Amino acid sequence: MGRIKAGIIGMGYIGVSHIEAIRRIGFAELVAVADVNYDLAKKKADEFYIPKCYKTVNELLADDEIQVVHNCTPNNLHAEINEKIIKAGKHAFSEKPLTRTGDEAKKILELLNQNKRLVAGVNFNYRMNPLVQEMKNRVNNGEIGIPRLVHGSYLQDWLLYETDYNWRIEPEVCGPSRCIADIGSHFMDTVQTVLGAKITEVCSDLLTVIPVRKKPKTQVETFSLNTNVEYEDREVKTEDYGAVLFKMDNGIHGVFYVSEVSAGRGCFLNFEIDGSKASVYWNQETADQMWMGFRDKDNLLVMRNPNNMCPESKEYSYLAKGHPEGWNDAFKNNIYSFYKYIADGKVLGKDPGDFATFENGYYIIRLTEAILKSNETRRWVKVES
Repeated sequence: MGRIKAGIIGMGYIGVSHIEAIRRIGFAELVAVADVNYDLAKKKADEFYIPKCYKTVNELLADDEIQVVHNCTPNNLHAEINEKIIKAGKHAFSEKPLTRTGDEAKKILELLNQNKRLVAGVNFNYRMNPLVQEMKNRVNNGEIGIPRLVHGSYLQDWLLYETDYNWRIEPEVCGPSRCIADIGSHFMDTVQTVLGAKITEVCSDLLTVIPVRKKPKTQVETFSLNTNVEYEDREVKTEDYGAVLFKMDNGIHGVFYVSEVSAGRGCFLNFEIDGSKASVYWNQETADQMWMGFRDKDNLLVMRNPNNMCPESKEYSYLAKGHPEGWNDAFKNNIYSFYKYIADGKVLGKDPGDFATFENGYYIIRLTEAILKSNETRRWVKVES
């Protein structure tokens, strides 16, 4: 099999990260990009020496050379474009969320089940950090004993001010949830991956901290600082903060909280798993370190060292100890795992893989919907499958 040829739809903030990740995979080749903003797409194509640039999704999907298509569009386009990718007979790699609603996602899964030769993945990249994979394998190997509790958070500050605005705030674009769906989904996917279990019941409290925001009258880039901009007031209907108690199908209980209005926090994803023998903790902002806690001996700060890692997690660690691996590396690992699955001729539903599948993405959406329902009804809610 020759190099796997790829195309990307959507050249915004995250699209560039996909470009760089594909370029780091030796057996993959990025041959085309497309965006509704053709000038932006052409600028990126020229900057990264991408040979083809298309004005429409349909033009890119009609290119017979392309085998894999990355969907890097805003959330409200995910369902439509993921459906088009599958119908075009191409492997699909979608940014999260898979769709805005569970019903939309279920329709995509039904379509995918009619095209079983296709591979489809969702970009939950934190699960693919080398030390997260190491945690997963150490938990599986019984090093912390029987897992009992899990707790953590994901905090950011990019929406701290009333003048901070983005399409993710608008439910008609992002979906009915923002903070939980945007960053809480990463916490839930990572924890489920490490523990090999599903969250099945939730009890939540959500809050819109800033009920009215000032929307710029001109387009601004995500995570940028806005100065000298004219604004209009917009009511906010999505949450800035959320706290969730949860139960898992293996008996583990847990809690997490997420915020996009916590000053000083950039990408503060962290979680701890407490077992009958030991605890293990990881923080994305210090991704090359893993803490292990014990009662009867000294605690450990484990620095990533490929020579000491489990074989399964060592596969995703490329640098020698002391050379930090972080967010970009986990991002690339997730996409690498997806492409390697295709290159090896594996089949979804039959062969296991490390990347998040459309099935995983669908379940995360159902989890998010259960959290929204719990907040509305003020009670525990079981997750629909």
